[in-house]
Amino acid sequence: MVYLLAILFLGGGLAWFSERFNSQAPRWVALGVISFALLYLAVAVARLPVEQFSPLPSAQLPETWLAHFKLDWIPRFGISFELAMDGLSLILVALTLLLGLIALSASWSEIEERTGFFQANLLWSLTGVVGVFVALDLFLFFVFYEVMLVPMYLLIAIWGHEDRAYAAMKFFIFTQLSGLLMLVSILALAYQHAVVSGSYSFSYFDLLGTPLEGALAFWVMLGFFLAFTVKLPGFPFHTWLPDAHTQAPTAGSVLLAGILLKTGAYGLLRFAVPLFPEAAAEFAPVAMALGAAGILYGAVLAFAQTDFKRLVAYSSVSHMGFVLLGIYAWNSLALQGAIMQMVAHGLSTAALFMTAGALQQRMHTRDMSRMGGLWLNAPRMGACTLLFTMASLGLPGLANFVAEFLVLLGLFQAAPLMAVIAALGLVTGAVYSLIMLQRSFQGPGDASRELPDYGGRELLTMLVMVALLIWLGIHPQPLLELTQPTVDSLLLEASG
Repeated sequence: MVYLLAILFLGGGLAWFSERFNSQAPRWVALGVISFALLYLAVAVARLPVEQFSPLPSAQLPETWLAHFKLDWIPRFGISFELAMDGLSLILVALTLLLGLIALSASWSEIEERTGFFQANLLWSLTGVVGVFVALDLFLFFVFYEVMLVPMYLLIAIWGHEDRAYAAMKFFIFTQLSGLLMLVSILALAYQHAVVSGSYSFSYFDLLGTPLEGALAFWVMLGFFLAFTVKLPGFPFHTWLPDAHTQAPTAGSVLLAGILLKTGAYGLLRFAVPLFPEAAAEFAPVAMALGAAGILYGAVLAFAQTDFKRLVAYSSVSHMGFVLLGIYAWNSLALQGAIMQMVAHGLSTAALFMTAGALQQRMHTRDMSRMGGLWLNAPRMGACTLLFTMASLGLPGLANFVAEFLVLLGLFQAAPLMAVIAALGLVTGAVYSLIMLQRSFQGPGDASRELPDYGGRELLTMLVMVALLIWLGIHPQPLLELTQPTVDSLLLEASG
């Protein structure tokens, strides 16, 4: 895990430096770095659990953790460089690296200025996100959580579209302020642990089960919830997302939708509920109400959009509502559905943002009223968009259907009324998804209009995501088996 972070971080510096020799070199360096990181991860996983990357005796490691590394950092305050990986974090790290390749493909011909600095920020964004998914010292987690914002801010502010400065600043302010709330909560939790145990520690394993009084537990939990829900984003803390997505370059939108939003969901799943089980259980009806409201609110606003990217952005608000519902339903089926939704949404929405970027690059507009009939000019692009639109609306046989079905099934056990309300989101999702496809690729069009279709690179990128969505939709069992020990462990931790 340490080597994986080092590969991505140092690779970013190498990509930036390589621009001195050739303006095309950074993209090839980034391709090599991410591919090597994926290969390293695959080899490391193949060797588990034979080799443990941990100085701790194996008896001290919970069985659900595949790898663990701990090194003292600021021992005076119990802060360490502690990393660990289980089935959940493994899937999310793999998704991060895969979508890093997708983002690189999306930016291959789009970014022509300061290519070295662009690829460096792309790789540093991946470094921060991977760090979030494997950090188990809460102070270190906060550092990675904040660090990943800086390169994303630069990607939007420098290479974004017409209102990029406003969108980048709004993104940074929302996420930075919510992160500070989390820092206050982390410090309060660590201090309370020190009062009880007599020593400071920020380790997740030490802080689990720390006794907190009712009011204190609620407010500390709320700090975590707000920080992660803003990043998710959940209603009503979502307003930064449409602007950021609309103004970001295509690669930035892919990273935002595919992996940065998932850091919020991961934080809720890993920290906000297990660390404060009683307070989270009392707060669950409110969280589920926000999730259900987000599903319907995001769908209605998506229906009203004429901007292709803005429509997909609001659809993200709607789809991530299912994740929030699944987490706070807090049973095995719902949690498995939430995890599957994180993966499925990352793939399908990243593909739709890549389509939006391709259309904007070719037509210099995101306005669907100026499109229409594009299938005549670009049948390969139309076919891919059709499939990802079907995935987004939850067509059986694709991963999104499995995810939403599991969430609704688990949610019905915990809160039947919320399950009924959330199910309405499937209907509204079908409406705006089909309208998007109709306005852009169907209907009357200009047969004489020149619109280059997907080339080999873009088509290969799309086919990879198509294959994964179909595979997870038809045979989700491997992913469910990989994450089931983590789900069981989370349920056990929250039960005390």
